[in-house]
Order: sequence, then C-alpha cells, then structure tokens
Amino acid sequence: MLQMRNIYVLLFSLYWAQGLPVGFMTHALPVILRTHGVSLAHIGGFGLLMLPWSIKVFWAPWVDRLGHTSMGHYRSWILPLQLMSAAILMMLSFLPIAALNEPAYLLALFGALLSMNLVGATQDIATDGLAVRILKTEQQHWGNTFQVAGSRLGFIVGGGAMLWALDWLQWQTTFLFLAGLVLLNSLPVLFYKEPVLHEQQEKRPVKIDWQAIKAYLSYFVQTPQMVRWLAVLLSFKVADGLSGPLLKPLMVDMGLSYTQIGVYITMLGVAAALAGAGLAGLSLKFFSRFHALLVFSILKVFSLTAYAWLAWQYELQQAVQPWLIYLINAAEDMISAMLLVVMLTLIMQYSRQAQAATDFTFQVALMATVSGILYSLSGLCADWLGYGNYLSIICGIAIVCLAPIYRWRRHSLRMPPS
Repeated sequence: MLQMRNIYVLLFSLYWAQGLPVGFMTHALPVILRTHGVSLAHIGGFGLLMLPWSIKVFWAPWVDRLGHTSMGHYRSWILPLQLMSAAILMMLSFLPIAALNEPAYLLALFGALLSMNLVGATQDIATDGLAVRILKTEQQHWGNTFQVAGSRLGFIVGGGAMLWALDWLQWQTTFLFLAGLVLLNSLPVLFYKEPVLHEQQEKRPVKIDWQAIKAYLSYFVQTPQMVRWLAVLLSFKVADGLSGPLLKPLMVDMGLSYTQIGVYITMLGVAAALAGAGLAGLSLKFFSRFHALLVFSILKVFSLTAYAWLAWQYELQQAVQPWLIYLINAAEDMISAMLLVVMLTLIMQYSRQAQAATDFTFQVALMATVSGILYSLSGLCADWLGYGNYLSIICGIAIVCLAPIYRWRRHSLRMPPS
C-alpha cells in the first residue's frame, strides 16, 4: 500500500511540475504581454510556443529507446529535463519585464519560452512512458486521476496564482518562486528507483524510416478492435475542438467582467475539474471503462446543450443570472475532466510496455491534432452562423460522435472490470 501511494505521489508531482509553466503560458502570459504594451499581433504569434506539444510524437521513439538503465530509463530523461526547466525559469527571472515591448527582448522571451515548451513536451513523453510502465491495470484509473489533478493544480498555480502574485511580488521573485516549485516537485522522482525492463528491450537501436513508421502504425489497424479504438481517438476531441474557442468569448459578450471570468469561471472551473478527476477515478472502481466513457460522453452532450441554451439566451437578449453561467461552466469542466481520466486510462491500456511513451504520446497527439485543426476553423464558422446556431450544430455532432464508442463496445465489454 505504501509503495502504491508513493507511485501516486510521484505522478502527481511530475504532472504538477509540467502544469506550472504550461499554466503560466496559457493563462498568465497573454495578460502580462498586453499590460506591457506588446501588440496583439505579437501576442497571437506566441501561440506557436505550444507547437512542441503537438509534434512531440516525432521524437517520442528516441525517449523510448535511449536511456540510462542503471539510473532508470525514463528517470534518466525526467531529472535532467526538470533541472533544465527550472534553469530556464531562473533565466527568465532576469529578463527586464519593462522592456518586453522592445523587439530584441520580446524575441528573447519567445526563444526562452519555446525552449521551455520543448523541454516540457519531452519530459511529458518520458513521464507518460514511466506511468504506463509502473502502473498495473488495477492502478491505472487512479494514476490518471492523479495525473489530471496534478496538471490542473499546475494550471492554477502557474496561471491564476502567479498572475495574482505579480500584483504584489516582483517579476524576478515570481519566476524564481516558480523555478523553486519545479525543483521541489523533482524530489519524489529523485528518490524513486525505476524498475528495469529486460536489457535487450532497453538497448534496441533507434531506426526511424518509412518502413518503421508503417510497421508502427500497423499496430493501430491490425485488428477490428484497434480500428474501432482508433475511431474513438479521432472523434473524442471533435466537439471540444469546435466549441473550445467560443465559450470564453461568449461569456465576455454576455457581460461578465474580467474578475468574474478569472475567479468564478477559471478558478471555479479548475476546482470542479479536480473534483471531476477524483469522481472519475472512484467510478472506475465500480464500472467498466466502456460504461464510464459512454456515460460521461452523454453528460458532455448535455453540458454542450446547456452552453447552446446560453448562446440562444444571449442572441435573444434574455438576461441570465451570473451564478447560472458559473454553474454551467463548472459542470462542463467537471465532466471534461471525468472524460479525460477515463480516456487516458484507456490510452494507457492500449500502450505497449516496450514502447510505452511512444504509444501513449501518439494516441494523445492524434486527439490534439484533430482538436487543433478544428480549433483554428471554429471562429470562422461561429462568425458566419452565430453563437446559437453554431453551438446547436456542435451538440448534434457530439451526439454523432457517440457512434464510434458504441462500435467499440462489443470488444470493450470483454475487458475485465477496472
């Protein structure tokens, strides 16, 4: 029991450490840049910083194949990368914040943050590989619960809390504190002894060519079960990708202030997501993974329907009490977190031990790619159709996306209960 608890603490700390800089870049950075006079065009360009998280699958095989056996295969990646992340944050603390509107300093900030994302994305590959390797089947749902909880806590601290801290702390102090948190979260993995796979699995040569890629991809189409699972992966983030960019602007147009959005939408939403992650982990103790995925996906449709109702109220110029908007947002964040825990557990189940990081990263990257492409198109569609029509169409699409889950059902029901 103690060893299992230590594993959960380890995963929680690693994903918290990863969530800290990501939370800063996605929640706090746009506000900081705008406050210091950076143009909207430049701020938009900072979206490229997240590119390593989308393309990390291309170097995931090296993380799987190369590593120091005596130190621990994935641990030999995680520890140096944690130190590099802390070092970059320390370097950023010496960047003159008041000069960020000057091109040279802005470029330096862009380069430093891009490097930190590259480090973080690579560390995520290794952390996912370690999680797949050390979690037994009956532990996977709780492991992914701690993963989601840790990353969401990182978003709170690295985003909202760090932005709040800048009101009463200096730029340098804030970044040094962030670097200290990353180092503090390195302690569990520093004292952890990673289990070793068979030696020939650890030292297979890296060979990446078209034949190797074709052979790798064949794993996901070699059986009807895998083909149906691939369809679930490709459809899972469709509704999120289409709706994600619109929800916060809808709240702005409905008259919510920045404070209301920051505290009652963002912070309350993350708290609801943490609760949802815990509920999902608990539910997987009693229900099959298929039934959890199906039920939470249906609840997701209801949450999107609630947003569509809000959109129609806005377009019909009907007043909506703010507490109801907060409640709908919190429910959607909670359900999304519940779905994510179940989905990550299933992704882990379909990741092979010998190339755990690559399989896990590839499946997550598939979902992220679909979501990212649709994300970039959704704004144009919403401008053309309007909030109400567009979100109503998304609700219909979300219902259609339940079909791949049903098709996968026949095989998933044969799986042992979690």
